[in-house]
Amino acid sequence: MKKIWMILGVALFFSLNLAAQNSPKKPKLVVGIVVDQMRQEYLYKYAARYGEDGFKRLMGDGFMMKNAHYNYIPTYTGPGHASVYTGTTPAVHGIIGNSWYSRKLNAAIYCAGDSTVSAVGGSQASGQISPRNMLTTTITDELRFSNNKKSKVVGIAIKDRGASLPAGHLGDAYWYDSGTGEFMTSTYYSDALPKWVEDFNGRELAAKYLENTWNTLYPVDSYVNSIADNNDFEVGFGGKETPTFPYNLAELKAQNGELGMVATTPYGNTLTLDFAYAALEGEQLGMRGETDFLALSFSTPDYIGHRFGPTSVELEDNYLRLDQEIAKFLNYLDQTYGKGEYLIFLTADHGVADIATYMMSENVPAGNFRLSYVNGVLKAYFNEVYGEGEWIKNFSNDQIFLNTDLAIEKDIDIDDMEEAAARFMLRFNGVKEVYTSTAMRNVDFTEGSAALLQNGYNHKASGELLVILEPGWLTGGPRGTTHGTGFSYDTHVPILFYGWGVKAGSSSRKVAITDIAPTLSMMLGIRLPNGSTGQPLLEILE
Repeated sequence: MKKIWMILGVALFFSLNLAAQNSPKKPKLVVGIVVDQMRQEYLYKYAARYGEDGFKRLMGDGFMMKNAHYNYIPTYTGPGHASVYTGTTPAVHGIIGNSWYSRKLNAAIYCAGDSTVSAVGGSQASGQISPRNMLTTTITDELRFSNNKKSKVVGIAIKDRGASLPAGHLGDAYWYDSGTGEFMTSTYYSDALPKWVEDFNGRELAAKYLENTWNTLYPVDSYVNSIADNNDFEVGFGGKETPTFPYNLAELKAQNGELGMVATTPYGNTLTLDFAYAALEGEQLGMRGETDFLALSFSTPDYIGHRFGPTSVELEDNYLRLDQEIAKFLNYLDQTYGKGEYLIFLTADHGVADIATYMMSENVPAGNFRLSYVNGVLKAYFNEVYGEGEWIKNFSNDQIFLNTDLAIEKDIDIDDMEEAAARFMLRFNGVKEVYTSTAMRNVDFTEGSAALLQNGYNHKASGELLVILEPGWLTGGPRGTTHGTGFSYDTHVPILFYGWGVKAGSSSRKVAITDIAPTLSMMLGIRLPNGSTGQPLLEILE
């Protein structure tokens, strides 16, 4: 009997050892998915019509942080993508907006703009793109550094900033050119398009998709999670009197950007994934014995969300269709790499506000901030107090850039000027708080709106006055919506991990979007991005 137990023990030892040897020590592929303008609530709001293999699979078989937020202001696309992949906030990585005013140039800087490079494929106007304005490394950079650049990184999006910033300084990036209907890159990455990209562009899929009619998947009156299809709050498409289904894209595209219109329909998501499949196969990602990284961003939900808003039938239909696309993608990854052999995270670059006029119609406090009016009154105030002059250099991203050179020339104390202007700004309807650059530099804020502003404040690049509007207030017109605030509708986004090394579960602990990259660093056994300030998500690692 003792001999039998010894034999069984030896057999068990070798079987466990063999199982350990056969279990993957690292994922073949990491896929980062950023859904542009996705609120956390969309995972629940439309769940009754989601299939079992898309969002529900990620939620049910993966790990979901249900209370994840952006921890800075402003919540825009460029800063969002940079923060997800660097593990830090704009105060550190330097992408403080989609665009921002440069005192040195007296002009706007685009977050992914680079005048030293030119287009490869596509059109020249869309080609001056690189990640050079991002001041830190990304998780994708650190993956390449970890093995002397044996890993490949490919960033893909319709928006150039949604591709170039996640790809980091060392990866390759491809984005959609609305002028030609092609995916393109710049000379920062390569001097010529790979053959697989040329072959993909030769299929002219964008033009083919725009021959279709966008109609709802189900009868339009069954979209009970949305307001009436015909309403006074949505922008709609040019050439159509009402913002209502169906949309004959072939007829409408001439008045809506031609080939660029595909980005404002669910076919933009399909086109993005079409290119992702081509990249996976063309670059043999995950097939070369190293962990590769596909950084995938779905830009289309943002275009639809801005135009139609978060209560629209159009947005609901977009997410029902995106759910189907994600299911197809997951099944492809299963067949190509094997279940448990790849790692996915899904998040968003920001949320979105409800359309202000819709909220007002429901007796919820909201409003539209008339920026041009406020700017005019503010200029008159400065002229009256300090004399005639160009006192305001720029008013954008809810930041006011004062003419500090003129103040110094006239021997005016800049700190006093800031404080007086901040008090004056509080007179306007819709203004909740105003902070000065002096406060941002000299006070260590630890909570509330001021702390969020400070995480988004760059000492060299930000303005002298930082304005926070009341909840529900927007800068814009009566139709359509936007984002950018520190309120929950803009900050609360999904964080889902799924696949390799991830157990099923969820947590309601409040976490920050900057925790994604450190978590990946721990999982992959590589360095933290060099500016990282986030913390690993222990629920996923344990």
